[in-house]
Amino acid sequence: MDRRSFFKKAAVTGAGAAAATTLAAPAIAQSMPKISWRLTSSFPKSLDTIFGGAEDIAKRVAAATDGNFTIQTFAAGEIIPGLQAADAVSAGTVEMCHTCSYYYVGKDPTFAIGTAIPFGPNARLTNGWFYQGNGNKLLNEFYATHGLQGFIAGNTGVQMGGWFRKEINTVDDFKGVKMRIAGLAGRVVEKLGVVPQQIAGGDIYPSLEKGTIDAAEWVGPYDDQKLGFYKVAKYYYYPAFWEGGPVIHAFVNKQKFEALPKAYQTIIEDACAYANTNMMAKYDTKNPIAIKELVGQGTVLRPFSQEILEACFKAAMEVYADISAKNEWFKKIYEDQVAYKREGYLWNQLSEYTYDTFMMIQQRSGKL
Repeated sequence: MDRRSFFKKAAVTGAGAAAATTLAAPAIAQSMPKISWRLTSSFPKSLDTIFGGAEDIAKRVAAATDGNFTIQTFAAGEIIPGLQAADAVSAGTVEMCHTCSYYYVGKDPTFAIGTAIPFGPNARLTNGWFYQGNGNKLLNEFYATHGLQGFIAGNTGVQMGGWFRKEINTVDDFKGVKMRIAGLAGRVVEKLGVVPQQIAGGDIYPSLEKGTIDAAEWVGPYDDQKLGFYKVAKYYYYPAFWEGGPVIHAFVNKQKFEALPKAYQTIIEDACAYANTNMMAKYDTKNPIAIKELVGQGTVLRPFSQEILEACFKAAMEVYADISAKNEWFKKIYEDQVAYKREGYLWNQLSEYTYDTFMMIQQRSGKL
């Protein structure tokens, strides 16, 4: 090949490569457009565990898109009141929120199943039902009627039963107790004489301090210690039979989600899955330390008696039967979750329960 022919061919090849590069750039730009969203949380920034879930989502989305898709996070009350986060997303005021589905039971009791209902599945079974069972499918069919697309984006694990100014030894001790308690749990304990109150997390401490309420449940040792509840209520009960594995949801405005490039939709879903896993890991790591510190600060730990648990279970079944008779959405989703839970706990009796019980015995005997 002579030099003139070689350079001519090289020039043609180079021009083709340049054209390919020119064509590729707009294609990449179209698949990774610059988008900026706002996410409002139902939680205060002081709680790095639960508010941190929103931050995890934003960081993961930004990292996966080279900063082309940014989500600005706002704590409860900064732009939207904590208990109105999903309403703002549904209305299109903000694109996204990080909240608990059961905060919106006033609209429809079906919202409660999205987070936790009394005597529901634990965290592991909850994940199984959402990811591999029908949980995500059924609840997103329901959420769509409110203009929402939901992704599970956090779990606290089984929670504590709350802070009380007085001991609760019998069912009768619940009578007249004004208690901050969320979701359908309020309707259940109301049957035992409790006066339920719906109060955002940041308002619980002053309400307890002023005596506006007599008791309050929030999450567990780490968060509760940060919020200072031990300073205004002495008795700390367990377990929260109403929150065996409560989910924190990321809700996205359905129309705005569907308008995103498919890659961005997948990135949001994956970021929420990471937030779900990471939040549980945080609580499993931080709660053991916090519970020991709380006891050292004068907190008195008390278990709910078997009598109380049995009475609350009976009351819960009555509530679910009543709602199911009037609400087809609730009935359909509740029955599906019960079927999954029934099989899950059959297996857990052989696996998790047996193994964990043995290991707890070793821990108590000082062998670990």
